[in-house]
Amino acid sequence: MPIATVPRRRWGRSSLSIPVIPFGTQGFGNMFGAVAEEEATSLVRRAIELGVNHFDCARCYGDSLRKLGRALRGIPRDSYIVSGRACLHRDRGDALHPDRPRHPDDWLPAASADALVRDVEEQLEYLGIGYFDALLIHDPPDMERCLGANGALAGGLSLQRRGLVRHLGFGMRPHDFHRRAIDTGDVDVLLCFNDYNLLRRSAEDGVLPFAAARDVGVLNGFSIARGILTGADVDEAARRGRWGSTEDVERARRMRQWCLDRDVSLLHLALQFCLREPRIHGSPLGSQNIAELEANVRAVTESLPEGTFAQFAVAHL
Repeated sequence: MPIATVPRRRWGRSSLSIPVIPFGTQGFGNMFGAVAEEEATSLVRRAIELGVNHFDCARCYGDSLRKLGRALRGIPRDSYIVSGRACLHRDRGDALHPDRPRHPDDWLPAASADALVRDVEEQLEYLGIGYFDALLIHDPPDMERCLGANGALAGGLSLQRRGLVRHLGFGMRPHDFHRRAIDTGDVDVLLCFNDYNLLRRSAEDGVLPFAAARDVGVLNGFSIARGILTGADVDEAARRGRWGSTEDVERARRMRQWCLDRDVSLLHLALQFCLREPRIHGSPLGSQNIAELEANVRAVTESLPEGTFAQFAVAHL
């Protein structure tokens, strides 16, 4: 049976038209299982065929930058979208330079303008794509420094003036950080994590109204909670995705059983739940292979039985 093309939404004031399930490249970064370079190339090419042509990447996603750059080689630049990250957290290795000696406080870009500029220039040269459609300043530990005169945001703005970054944003967890970023007036897009899915909806009050008021585009990370909301065996998915909340795992087990009892796809339910929120423009998913990619596409293009959400809400929400 042919697979329908993925629906798209306008990503806030960036005006980028993105698929509702952007491709999170962590999926082929060897972080949850090995993915060979040739497999990653086939996966990226198949994603583009299906309309999943927005790739959300990060330096801290294993070896995914190398694989993405290779896969996009020879493809016209205007036929795909790439959102990149300037990773400010300090707990992961440098995939671009795995053998480079480092001090724990200086290998990643600190939240300074010059360091961020150097980091992004290096990523773009490594990828060979010319520019990022959007740059997300990722997990800043200190918003005061990040938003200051010589902070990371200033570096992002300078890259934007040079045309190396088209749109600016932040990817982080604290809702007050999101609101502060929105209040600068410089932010076009945001990425939240584990804030809107079948397990929790904290973004509903903490982020989405503020983003919508400024027409800031929103990506919704962890829509399937790293696999425990896909319909797969929940305990195995939690182990593979390193999901540590026992309460979440227990709730996901009950949701899976509810779906099995009614012959309903939990993956369809989880993704279409997010689609019902118009202030969310995309929910990135990290497919590891073409079968996972195609299952995700079907989950957002095939209808659920009428009344499914109302019945589920009575039982679980």
